[in-house]
Amino acid sequence: MKASSPKRIGDLIPALLEKLGLAKGIHDRLVIERWPEIVGPKIAEVTVAERIREGKLWVSVSHPAWRNELSFIRQELIVKINQAMGEEIVKDIIFR
Repeated sequence: MKASSPKRIGDLIPALLEKLGLAKGIHDRLVIERWPEIVGPKIAEVTVAERIREGKLWVSVSHPAWRNELSFIRQELIVKINQAMGEEIVKDIIFR
């Protein structure tokens, strides 16, 4: 039996999380936490990212006029979120 070389724990954690099925939940939570940073202060001031289910990000909006405006830039926000996360996590945004 050949001994393997030591590995850094930081290199092993992502694979372990994936194997345990926990990586998706962590990535989803990071989107929620990073929402203000990703969308910027103006949008963050009038919205709250609430949850992600099956690729849909649910966002509470403080005023109907803002909800309407955000619906026009939905695709841009999706691209911006996924680029910030380095992978496709959000496929749609539901503004409510």
